[in-house]
Amino acid sequence: MNYVVGVAQRASCRGRRVGVALVSEHGRLVCSAFEGEVPGAPWSCLLRRRVREIGVSSASSVYLTINTLSEDGSFELAEVLDDVRIDRVFIGLPDPALTSYLCGDPVTERHVLRFPDELQRQILDQNRALYASSGQSIECNPHYSAHRISEAVTTRLSSLGFALTKDDVNAHRGRAALASLLSQRYGTAYEEADGAVGDALAAAFDAKYGTYDYAFDARTANAEWADDFMSVYRRTSTRPLSDLNVLNVGVGAGHEAATLFSECLRITFADIAESGLANISEFIPRSRTVVSSAECLPALPDDSFDLYVSLRTYNSSFFDTSAAAREAHRVLKPGAVIIVSVANGFLYTQRGCVVPGLIIPGTEFVDLYRGMDTANLIGAELEGAGFKDIRILPTRTEIYLSAVTV
Repeated sequence: MNYVVGVAQRASCRGRRVGVALVSEHGRLVCSAFEGEVPGAPWSCLLRRRVREIGVSSASSVYLTINTLSEDGSFELAEVLDDVRIDRVFIGLPDPALTSYLCGDPVTERHVLRFPDELQRQILDQNRALYASSGQSIECNPHYSAHRISEAVTTRLSSLGFALTKDDVNAHRGRAALASLLSQRYGTAYEEADGAVGDALAAAFDAKYGTYDYAFDARTANAEWADDFMSVYRRTSTRPLSDLNVLNVGVGAGHEAATLFSECLRITFADIAESGLANISEFIPRSRTVVSSAECLPALPDDSFDLYVSLRTYNSSFFDTSAAAREAHRVLKPGAVIIVSVANGFLYTQRGCVVPGLIIPGTEFVDLYRGMDTANLIGAELEGAGFKDIRILPTRTEIYLSAVTV
């Protein structure tokens, strides 16, 4: 992957900097190409020509920094895959022109592996002007460009005596990883470092979501989002929500919960941010609230809930999906249902439309493919925690996952 990012660097800075390489099953380079290597010839044409010249019909892997669109709107990678049988495909970023999922995209039609975040950021730097003027720039949404959890966490930790750079935080996105960094760098006991990280996270999420409304939220462009949730629920159970003992983890400012669960007679809300829980107490006075993270719910007993819901939380910054999935399985009864969702869109406020995807950590850009990548990873964690019958259902603004406890 590092090699092909270096190949892309050879391209002219006036156009797209795209690099590609084919690798044999023995890990040897078959051939490579970059955009602009031959004037007027796209990288895909050069690669296909070289493949024909050396008489290769298959390769173990292809590494491509940007999944580019040709002038006629087709995917150049698809042309390569038509010519060469390739077992594994690695993609860095979507084309900056992409703002929606298109038919014929190899990334959405087959299993594709992704470059790590650090290399994605390098590819963005190589093509910053192109992405900055595209719909994938979150500067089109002032809320998300101005309120970054990682920046709030950095500021909070600095106030506690732990001075970290933005790169430090982005390189340690998990709570445990960040606590370990503080412990090693400052010689602090791990428990103290973990407590500082927990305080910083709680403060950051409280500041961002405690008074959050839907003014800049993608759900403003999808008035049917609550119907989407109920459709997912009805695929897993026929029981009315009002009959269930429900746990809702990650309530934000409480608007979501008030819409979905106001009729529930037995409902518990958990969050690390206290402001949202205070709102819930006003919206649904009979509810129980617990200040706790999804990863650790010590106040809640085993085998006690019929339905666990956590919407747009499992892809939060510094979230430990594996630990949260294990806790969800612990507190649910046998045969109970879990529904989680991945936020998968940002409101392009100037156009009033939704750009699908998730922010690349440490950047100002949305990755169109990251939402489904994240959903698949969450599905694997749910399975590992003991859930079965895992289903994935994409909607306009988020991707839902549902499963049942064994």
